Amino acid sequence: MTTPSLRLFFALPCPLELARAIADWRDALELDGKPVAAANLHLTLAFLGSQPRGRVDELKSLASACATGAFALRLDRLGCWRNGLLHLDASHPPEALLQLERQLRQALLGAGFEPERRPFHAHLTLARRCTRMPAGVIPTFDWLADRFSLFVSENSPKGTHYRTLADWPLRVSDTI
Repeated sequence: MTTPSLRLFFALPCPLELARAIADWRDALELDGKPVAAANLHLTLAFLGSQPRGRVDELKSLASACATGAFALRLDRLGCWRNGLLHLDASHPPEALLQLERQLRQALLGAGFEPERRPFHAHLTLARRCTRMPAGVIPTFDWLADRFSLFVSENSPKGTHYRTLADWPLRVSDTI
């Protein structure tokens, strides 16, 4: 009998207080899509899809070698892609974010994993299956990204839940 695979991804977890503020703002919009649960808000660094459970320790090991500093992330643009994904993104992604994504991608490729091939676009998904951009003022949301995580996506009758398998701190300097 084979063990089921896990649907995995690396991401910056959105701090709980910020996730609530973003969800409250989003919920006041007139959306025609399906909102992402506040507890699931994150910024994906590398999506891995279905992976054997036996490779989780390898993923943890390669992620621990990624070393960047903590950084301030400002989400200040609202967008909706043709596939209906309503998202917030950064008009000026910090270099430390781009460096972390590159390090993870190189480590994954070097270990034989195949992360998503599309170019990296730093974004936080607000809702899926939207057919139009909502009207309203777009506030700015700031967060100090001080860790990244390996998540597993789990489905249940109550919906999708993202569970943290491991966290890695990002160095906090005096300049942030």
